[in-house]
Amino acid sequence: MRPLRIALTKGRLEKDTVTLLEQIGCDCSAVRDKGRRLILPVDGGKYEVVLAKAADVITYVEHGVCDLGVVGKDTIMEYGGSFYEVLDLGFGKCRFALAGPKNSSFFEGYSSRTVASKYPNVAANYFGGKAMDVRIIKIEGSVELAPLLGLADAIVDIVETGSTLRENGLEVIDTVCEISARLIVNAASMKLRRGEIEELVGRMEKAVRQSD
Repeated sequence: MRPLRIALTKGRLEKDTVTLLEQIGCDCSAVRDKGRRLILPVDGGKYEVVLAKAADVITYVEHGVCDLGVVGKDTIMEYGGSFYEVLDLGFGKCRFALAGPKNSSFFEGYSSRTVASKYPNVAANYFGGKAMDVRIIKIEGSVELAPLLGLADAIVDIVETGSTLRENGLEVIDTVCEISARLIVNAASMKLRRGEIEELVGRMEKAVRQSD
Protein backbone atom coordinates (compact mmCIF):
# COMPACT_ATOMS: atom_id res chain seq x y z
CA MET A 1 0.00 0.00 0.00
CA ARG A 2 1.34 3.44 -0.89
CA PRO A 3 2.18 5.96 1.86
CA LEU A 4 -0.58 8.27 3.11
CA ARG A 5 -0.44 11.20 0.71
CA ILE A 6 -0.96 14.75 1.97
CA ALA A 7 -1.51 17.65 -0.46
CA LEU A 8 -0.20 20.97 0.85
CA THR A 9 -0.99 24.45 -0.43
CA LYS A 10 2.33 25.86 -1.65
CA GLY A 11 3.73 28.87 0.22
CA ARG A 12 2.98 29.91 3.77
CA LEU A 13 0.49 27.12 4.52
CA GLU A 14 3.08 24.60 3.31
CA LYS A 15 5.71 26.01 5.70
CA ASP A 16 3.28 26.14 8.64
CA THR A 17 2.12 22.56 7.99
CA VAL A 18 5.71 21.28 7.79
CA THR A 19 6.41 22.97 11.13
CA LEU A 20 3.33 21.24 12.59
CA LEU A 21 4.42 17.85 11.20
CA GLU A 22 7.84 18.37 12.76
CA GLN A 23 6.18 19.19 16.09
CA ILE A 24 4.53 15.76 16.09
CA GLY A 25 7.88 14.09 15.38
CA CYS A 26 7.87 13.69 11.59
CA ASP A 27 11.14 14.01 9.67
CA CYS A 28 10.41 16.65 7.02
CA SER A 29 14.00 17.24 5.87
CA ALA A 30 13.15 16.25 2.27
CA VAL A 31 10.42 18.92 2.15
CA ARG A 32 12.71 21.54 3.71
CA ASP A 33 15.29 20.79 1.00
CA LYS A 34 12.84 20.12 -1.84
CA GLY A 35 14.50 21.89 -4.77
CA ARG A 36 12.00 21.68 -7.64
CA ARG A 37 10.42 18.37 -6.58
CA LEU A 38 6.67 18.38 -6.00
CA ILE A 39 6.20 14.92 -4.38
CA LEU A 40 8.36 14.36 -1.31
CA PRO A 41 8.78 11.64 1.34
CA VAL A 42 8.06 12.49 4.99
CA ASP A 43 9.09 10.46 8.03
CA GLY A 44 11.17 7.95 6.09
CA GLY A 45 8.44 7.39 3.50
CA LYS A 46 5.59 6.76 5.97
CA TYR A 47 3.86 9.78 4.39
CA GLU A 48 4.17 11.59 1.08
CA VAL A 49 3.71 15.32 0.67
CA VAL A 50 2.39 16.75 -2.62
CA LEU A 51 2.86 20.50 -3.19
CA ALA A 52 0.05 22.15 -5.15
CA LYS A 53 -1.97 25.32 -5.65
CA ALA A 54 -4.88 25.77 -3.25
CA ALA A 55 -7.72 24.88 -5.64
CA ASP A 56 -5.77 21.83 -6.85
CA VAL A 57 -5.39 20.55 -3.27
CA ILE A 58 -9.19 20.20 -3.16
CA THR A 59 -9.21 18.48 -6.58
CA TYR A 60 -6.52 15.96 -5.60
CA VAL A 61 -8.25 15.12 -2.30
CA GLU A 62 -11.71 14.89 -3.91
CA HIS A 63 -10.47 12.47 -6.57
CA GLY A 64 -8.57 10.37 -4.03
CA VAL A 65 -5.07 10.74 -5.48
CA CYS A 66 -4.24 12.41 -2.16
CA ASP A 67 -5.72 11.13 1.10
CA LEU A 68 -5.49 14.38 3.03
CA GLY A 69 -4.97 18.05 2.22
CA VAL A 70 -4.21 21.35 3.90
CA VAL A 71 -6.05 24.30 2.38
CA GLY A 72 -7.46 27.65 3.46
CA LYS A 73 -11.12 27.88 4.47
CA ASP A 74 -11.39 30.59 1.79
CA THR A 75 -10.71 28.02 -0.95
CA ILE A 76 -13.15 25.53 0.58
CA MET A 77 -15.88 28.21 0.71
CA GLU A 78 -15.28 29.23 -2.91
CA TYR A 79 -14.94 25.80 -4.54
CA GLY A 80 -16.83 23.47 -2.19
CA GLY A 81 -16.42 19.74 -2.81
CA SER A 82 -17.13 16.30 -1.37
CA PHE A 83 -14.61 15.55 1.40
CA TYR A 84 -14.41 15.69 5.18
CA GLU A 85 -13.17 18.87 6.84
CA VAL A 86 -11.69 17.39 10.01
CA LEU A 87 -9.50 19.98 11.72
CA ASP A 88 -9.01 23.75 12.04
CA LEU A 89 -5.22 24.01 12.08
CA GLY A 90 -5.25 27.45 13.67
CA PHE A 91 -2.73 29.07 11.32
CA GLY A 92 -3.13 31.08 8.11
CA LYS A 93 -5.64 33.26 9.94
CA CYS A 94 -7.27 36.15 8.10
CA ARG A 95 -10.81 37.14 7.15
CA PHE A 96 -13.10 37.75 4.22
CA ALA A 97 -14.23 41.36 4.22
CA LEU A 98 -16.42 43.68 2.22
CA ALA A 99 -14.39 46.82 1.55
CA GLY A 100 -14.98 50.03 -0.36
CA PRO A 101 -13.92 53.68 -0.64
CA LYS A 102 -13.72 55.51 2.68
CA ASN A 103 -17.01 56.93 3.95
CA SER A 104 -18.97 55.14 1.22
CA SER A 105 -22.58 54.41 2.08
CA PHE A 106 -22.66 50.93 0.53
CA PHE A 107 -25.74 49.65 2.37
CA GLU A 108 -27.79 52.84 1.99
CA GLY A 109 -30.29 53.51 -0.78
CA TYR A 110 -31.96 51.07 -3.13
CA SER A 111 -29.81 51.21 -6.25
CA SER A 112 -28.09 48.06 -7.46
CA ARG A 113 -24.46 47.63 -6.40
CA THR A 114 -21.50 46.16 -8.29
CA VAL A 115 -18.90 44.19 -6.34
CA ALA A 116 -15.57 42.82 -7.59
CA SER A 117 -13.99 39.70 -6.10
CA LYS A 118 -11.60 36.84 -6.75
CA TYR A 119 -14.18 34.78 -4.84
CA PRO A 120 -17.50 35.27 -6.68
CA ASN A 121 -19.24 32.35 -4.93
CA VAL A 122 -18.30 33.63 -1.46
CA ALA A 123 -19.51 37.10 -2.43
CA ALA A 124 -22.75 35.74 -3.92
CA ASN A 125 -23.52 33.71 -0.77
CA TYR A 126 -22.81 36.70 1.48
CA PHE A 127 -25.12 39.05 -0.43
CA GLY A 128 -27.70 36.29 -0.87
CA GLY A 129 -27.93 36.17 2.91
CA LYS A 130 -28.62 39.89 2.94
CA ALA A 131 -31.16 39.68 0.08
CA MET A 132 -29.32 42.46 -1.77
CA ASP A 133 -29.38 43.11 -5.51
CA VAL A 134 -25.68 42.88 -6.32
CA ARG A 135 -23.82 42.33 -9.59
CA ILE A 136 -20.57 40.44 -9.05
CA ILE A 137 -17.55 40.75 -11.34
CA LYS A 138 -14.70 38.22 -11.06
CA ILE A 139 -11.22 39.75 -10.91
CA GLU A 140 -8.03 37.67 -11.02
CA GLY A 141 -5.40 40.21 -9.96
CA SER A 142 -5.34 43.18 -7.57
CA VAL A 143 -9.02 43.47 -6.75
CA GLU A 144 -8.44 46.85 -5.02
CA LEU A 145 -8.17 48.41 -8.48
CA ALA A 146 -11.84 47.82 -9.30
CA PRO A 147 -13.31 50.60 -7.07
CA LEU A 148 -10.42 52.95 -7.94
CA LEU A 149 -11.18 52.58 -11.66
CA GLY A 150 -14.94 52.88 -11.17
CA LEU A 151 -15.62 49.28 -12.16
CA ALA A 152 -17.17 48.37 -8.81
CA ASP A 153 -18.67 50.02 -5.74
CA ALA A 154 -16.87 47.64 -3.40
CA ILE A 155 -14.83 44.43 -3.20
CA VAL A 156 -15.00 41.15 -1.28
CA ASP A 157 -11.48 39.95 -0.56
CA ILE A 158 -9.16 38.40 2.01
CA VAL A 159 -7.88 40.93 4.53
CA GLU A 160 -4.98 40.33 6.91
CA THR A 161 -3.73 43.67 8.24
CA GLY A 162 -5.80 46.01 6.04
CA SER A 163 -2.71 47.99 5.03
CA THR A 164 -3.24 47.38 1.27
CA LEU A 165 -6.80 48.68 1.61
CA ARG A 166 -5.68 51.80 3.48
CA GLU A 167 -2.90 52.57 0.99
CA ASN A 168 -5.52 52.52 -1.78
CA GLY A 169 -8.09 54.67 0.03
CA LEU A 170 -10.35 51.75 0.93
CA GLU A 171 -11.70 50.56 4.27
CA VAL A 172 -13.51 47.51 5.64
CA ILE A 173 -17.29 47.95 5.53
CA ASP A 174 -18.18 44.56 7.00
CA THR A 175 -16.50 41.27 7.96
CA VAL A 176 -17.89 38.39 5.91
CA CYS A 177 -16.25 35.63 8.02
CA GLU A 178 -13.02 34.56 9.71
CA ILE A 179 -10.84 32.02 7.87
CA SER A 180 -7.86 29.77 8.63
CA ALA A 181 -6.13 26.63 7.32
CA ARG A 182 -8.13 23.39 7.45
CA LEU A 183 -7.23 19.71 7.18
CA ILE A 184 -9.46 17.85 4.72
CA VAL A 185 -9.73 14.08 4.09
CA ASN A 186 -10.91 12.08 1.09
CA ALA A 187 -14.16 10.22 1.88
CA ALA A 188 -12.99 6.82 0.56
CA SER A 189 -9.60 7.12 2.29
CA MET A 190 -11.41 7.77 5.58
CA LYS A 191 -13.14 4.39 5.19
CA LEU A 192 -10.21 2.36 3.83
CA ARG A 193 -7.41 3.84 5.96
CA ARG A 194 -9.33 5.14 8.96
CA GLY A 195 -6.82 3.88 11.56
CA GLU A 196 -3.80 5.58 9.95
CA ILE A 197 -5.69 8.79 9.27
CA GLU A 198 -7.22 9.07 12.74
CA GLU A 199 -3.82 8.44 14.33
CA LEU A 200 -2.22 11.24 12.30
CA VAL A 201 -5.16 13.63 12.77
CA GLY A 202 -5.15 12.94 16.52
CA ARG A 203 -1.46 13.81 16.83
CA MET A 204 -1.94 16.99 14.78
CA GLU A 205 -4.99 18.02 16.81
CA LYS A 206 -3.07 17.59 20.08
CA ALA A 207 -0.20 19.75 18.76
CA VAL A 208 -2.65 22.45 17.57
CA ARG A 209 -4.29 22.54 21.01
CA GLN A 210 -0.93 22.80 22.76
CA SER A 211 0.13 25.74 20.56
CA ASP A 212 -3.06 27.74 21.27
